[in-house]
Amino acid sequence: MGGWARAGLALALIVPAGATLAADWPHWRGPQRAGLTTELSGWSGTAWAVRQPAWNVSLGQGSTSPLVVGDRVYTAGWGGEKDHVYCLDTATGKTVWEQAYPAPRFGRHAMGDQNFYSGISASPEYDPATGYLYTLGADGALHCWNTKEGGKPVWNLNLYDQYGVPRRPQATRRGGSHRDYGYTSAPLVHQDWLIVEVGDDEGALMAFDKRTGERRWASESKVPAGHSGGPVPVTVEGVPCVAVYTLQGLLVTRLDPPNAGKTVAEYEWITDFANNIPTPAVHGSSVLLTSNYNQRKIARLDVTLSGAKKAWEQPLSSGVCSPVVYKGHVYFASRGLKCFDFNSGELKWEGGRFGDVASLVVTGDGRLVVWANEGDLALAETAERSPNQYTELAFLPRMFATEVWPHVVLANGRLYCKDRAGNLRCFATRP
Repeated sequence: MGGWARAGLALALIVPAGATLAADWPHWRGPQRAGLTTELSGWSGTAWAVRQPAWNVSLGQGSTSPLVVGDRVYTAGWGGEKDHVYCLDTATGKTVWEQAYPAPRFGRHAMGDQNFYSGISASPEYDPATGYLYTLGADGALHCWNTKEGGKPVWNLNLYDQYGVPRRPQATRRGGSHRDYGYTSAPLVHQDWLIVEVGDDEGALMAFDKRTGERRWASESKVPAGHSGGPVPVTVEGVPCVAVYTLQGLLVTRLDPPNAGKTVAEYEWITDFANNIPTPAVHGSSVLLTSNYNQRKIARLDVTLSGAKKAWEQPLSSGVCSPVVYKGHVYFASRGLKCFDFNSGELKWEGGRFGDVASLVVTGDGRLVVWANEGDLALAETAERSPNQYTELAFLPRMFATEVWPHVVLANGRLYCKDRAGNLRCFATRP
């Protein structure tokens, strides 16, 4: 079993009652980029510790998800014709340091839906080995910052300037569906590389030296980038790989030298508006894909070094929320929270007051934290305690006035909730 698979299995184990485990959130969708954490939910059995916020801040426009490492929060927002990168104190929300660089509100090829989004969208990436933080702006500005030296710039480049990346092409024939939201995909650190979905005719994925920014390889696949949240590690027959939603669908690429960049599998999954937003969900060597619009389905693909084969498909879909796999079940929140059997794809139950905008986390005590709509926060049971129906334990309504595109974060005894206007609210989940 590969290292990522072992880590995923460890996270899937239930934490004994009363245990207190602190877990950082250094990557898009958490410690293993899977929507899972060992952090406890804060449910006492009769009440949820999440009530009044410990602090609130406003950080500028953008849909980046916060990262949490130790007693620091890292995030970004746009304002005053600049992208701003923030380091905040977890206890108070006060700014520890801030860096900024000139940036437009939208990427240079932006097309459509500008009343629904603005500013920096890709979530940052943190490298524990160096303490470097990586950010990617909507207009292609890729930066490396040294968090150990007040966010001192280490290196930077612009993907549009460097590679001449054109506007995304029309994805389907549906009239009025041509879209380009700029760069939305979080970078991924793998060993000495920073892997970025560039979407260029030199490579859909590129790996840069994480310390210097020099390019190390480009993928065989040269398809345009999608509008998903970020590449996801997956181990296939013992080989480290990465899965990403491109404009054309699923791409799985090898990461083992000297085969890095070689294609393992492709699976066509083209979506109207190029809105293949939910990140591929990885469990073992299986990958879950889901999209609304013309797809309107969820499918499980089993990946081998010879390609990807569909295991099952269901006519239910997620618009924004990336699926989470936990103890034999699949969860996503989109027009209700849905629970599927991982092996068969059978829908077990659905419920809750959630629209198309949502994200969720499975906690260390086996519960679901859902962040949805325009600031609705809910705590619900997984199928482990509620196998036949949706069971809601707590619900806090309408915290903000804009959509909550940023992913909810649970780390080190605190819950972080952000909206696309840049409002960030922090709640304590334990004393």
